[in-house]
Amino acid sequence: MLTHLVLWKYRDDVPRETRQEHVAQLAALPSHIPEVESFAVGFDVVRLERSYDTGLIAVFKDRNALEAYTVHPMHKNAADFGRSISQHVASVDFQNEPA
Repeated sequence: MLTHLVLWKYRDDVPRETRQEHVAQLAALPSHIPEVESFAVGFDVVRLERSYDTGLIAVFKDRNALEAYTVHPMHKNAADFGRSISQHVASVDFQNEPA
């Protein structure tokens, strides 16, 4: 399994409604992209100085499934939208190791 983690730090001038639209676009992805094994997205609730505004965790069977997700048109639209309203986006993709 492969875990995909993304964090968005929105620009200060981005209104709440636009932030909510971004999260709604992201939340819709699993119902359109069958390669997604599990998916969670939401706004930060702790709001520490180091916190990002929104986070996403998606799990895929393998690298091919992640690639199918990455090139899917709905994902591309949501990713482009997220970049356009963010001052910084961070991501990491890692292989899940057995416990």
